Amino acid sequence: MSLVAERSRSHLFTKSMKGYVYILECSDGSYYTGSTNDLDKRMMEHQEGKGANHTKKRLPVRLVYVEEFLRIDAAFYREKQIQGWSRTKKKALIKGELESLPNLAECKNETHYKYYREADD
Repeated sequence: MSLVAERSRSHLFTKSMKGYVYILECSDGSYYTGSTNDLDKRMMEHQEGKGANHTKKRLPVRLVYVEEFLRIDAAFYREKQIQGWSRTKKKALIKGELESLPNLAECKNETHYKYYREADD
């Protein structure tokens, strides 16, 4: 097998590797969202202070949410999505309150088109 074919095969293997996105609750109550292809190993790394800077300063951590994906790239995409969410929205996901997620995604500030009022001149 050629080197190009071997690289191509290994790339396909990596793309098809199972992945997980997870949320940890840290000792200070903050949340950390991550993704991995080996959840048990990654949890051990976090608990031993070998994980992310955020978690190593806030030990111990507790796994409060996990989603499994067929591909690691899908888990990574979901991780980035959840990282952009508010604490309130993450808490609803953790609690399984999925029906409230769309409402929590909506902008609530005064410049949002639903709430914007033009000044009366």
